[in-house]
Amino acid sequence: MLTKRQGIIVWFQHMKNIKQIKRYGHLIYVSKELRYAVLYVHQDEIEDKQNKLNKLPYVSKVDLSYKPFIRTDYENSKVDKAKEYDYKMGI
Repeated sequence: MLTKRQGIIVWFQHMKNIKQIKRYGHLIYVSKELRYAVLYVHQDEIEDKQNKLNKLPYVSKVDLSYKPFIRTDYENSKVDKAKEYDYKMGI
């Protein structure tokens, strides 16, 4: 069974604080130039983790990812006729 997870974007002030931020979730990516980190957290713990991260003195702000709430099943998608023709030709 898959666990429902959601991304948290943490904006911080210094790179030396990454070790402390890593304790709050699964660290995926860190941008040195823009000073943000992407963490994955279980959805049932998201509010608690967000509040704890916001209270830290070295965190500027915390944003949530909207990916779990975006619909990804598309209806009535039309196939491009040019591509369909190319596939039949064997290209």
